[in-house]
Amino acid sequence: AHMRSGIDFDDLHFERRSYDPQIAYAQSKTANSLFAVEATRLWASDGIVANAVNPGGVATGLQRNFTVQQRQSLDAAEAAGVFRYKTVQQGAATTMVAAVAPQFAHSGGHYLDDSQEAYTVPNDADLAQHPHGVKEWALDPAVAKRLWAVSTSLLRV
Repeated sequence: AHMRSGIDFDDLHFERRSYDPQIAYAQSKTANSLFAVEATRLWASDGIVANAVNPGGVATGLQRNFTVQQRQSLDAAEAAGVFRYKTVQQGAATTMVAAVAPQFAHSGGHYLDDSQEAYTVPNDADLAQHPHGVKEWALDPAVAKRLWAVSTSLLRV
């Protein structure tokens, strides 16, 4: 989902543009990845690392709340071979890799997709051509640091 949008620092709360739930969700997924990048930078020296995990489209009850347009979009992506629903067990597999794989025990700031580290793609890359990639904006250390500062300011910590 992060592939649809980076962080719009000029309008984090959709106050100057129409609210788009898919873009809002995409920004939240990008923020999750950036959190892992910055948390690792801040705490790796203390032995704490974080990685971002994309479990994929897991078939859960969440889909019952999708709009007709969202369902049609996913159906079209599935028909094109870009997307496939996973079982809960299949979705959990990537989280398990992040939690127990030795290569991630002391290394953070990675983005995992489909049970492995995702390859980085340019910000203008097409999701259809790179369904298991991670856009550069989701791993950018400068953006991660900026988002962390904005977040702590909003939280007043």
